[in-house]
Amino acid sequence: TPPILETIWHCRSNVKCKPSYFAFQPKSSEPPETPKTPFFIDFRNPHSFTMPHQRFPKVQILHMAPHEIKFILSETDTSVANTLRRIMIAEVPTLAIDLVEFHENSTVLNDEYIAHRLGLIPIRYQALDSMKGGDCKVAFLPHRECVCYERCPRCSVDFELDVSFDEATQYRQGDEDELLAPLTVSSQDLKSNNEAVAPAHFLNQDEQDDAQDAGVAIVKMGPGQRLKLKAVARMGIGKEHAKWTPVAVATYRFWPVININEEQVATLTMEQKQELIDVCPDRILEIDDVTGSIKPVENYWDIATYTEDLKFHQDALKKRKEDDDFVTIQHSTDKFIFTVETTGAMDADEIVMSALRVLKDRLTYLANEVENLKDM
Repeated sequence: TPPILETIWHCRSNVKCKPSYFAFQPKSSEPPETPKTPFFIDFRNPHSFTMPHQRFPKVQILHMAPHEIKFILSETDTSVANTLRRIMIAEVPTLAIDLVEFHENSTVLNDEYIAHRLGLIPIRYQALDSMKGGDCKVAFLPHRECVCYERCPRCSVDFELDVSFDEATQYRQGDEDELLAPLTVSSQDLKSNNEAVAPAHFLNQDEQDDAQDAGVAIVKMGPGQRLKLKAVARMGIGKEHAKWTPVAVATYRFWPVININEEQVATLTMEQKQELIDVCPDRILEIDDVTGSIKPVENYWDIATYTEDLKFHQDALKKRKEDDDFVTIQHSTDKFIFTVETTGAMDADEIVMSALRVLKDRLTYLANEVENLKDM
């Protein structure tokens, strides 16, 4: 018996060892009532990896816009769903301002405050042949991995900002009061040395139409004040600092499963059925005009909140306490509704695709490490 199998034999009494593979089996010598599919690894073939319950996740797009995406992830479990969510938050690479050199600052805000505000401005990478904010990893390297001495176009993007109230007033129009009104310095004043990289001023056209400023406001200045600086944007991930997080919202909800006991519902009067419907604050039930029974509304999956009001009320309607519930609402364990909203640094669908690429790279790395165990 190979030494590794002998170790497994001594550590796990419920493992049966064989020359080329091991399989998990019950401790009892009697066969179980429900046979379980064993988990096999063939040490002579490191690519042999048979899972007992393989799953093939599916994605259904419900809504997609440049700043938001909503989709259903099914035929998987919470471990995969939460992994995808955490990667979108913390491990999708983006660009953000990481270094600021001030040449002149006579505004009311100090240097550190302005540098912090600059770091939180979403920086968007958009390839010249594309209309979408994409993954910056194809064009940039992390500055710690670049071989340059300090910085170069491969690992950084330079921005310049030079705004003077007195100079800007010469081009402003209006009466004397309007000319002396505070001037807002925004992300529009940041000039990039890379035409594929620019600040994300607005999420969408609606936000731009409703905005009072030309972009993300940085500071307001008055007569005689000036702000001149140079900023350097680098690639990073949200795990290092929140300014590199590409999402404003990345959440998932369990798909609601509504089961209606037709036999029990048939014992209710029409008034009791209506009471059962009205007691739900999320209004997920309605009366079928044809059969007179209760059925879920069309968009029940989007508005269900799993409140306890329905449970308490139908307990009061039961003739006997041990009777089955009229309606049960449970969450699915293999179907999830994802909602992802971007900060503007990337398009929402690109964030999901980038997260999947990161997950694939991590799993590939793990598979290679497991394969290397055969040489130990």
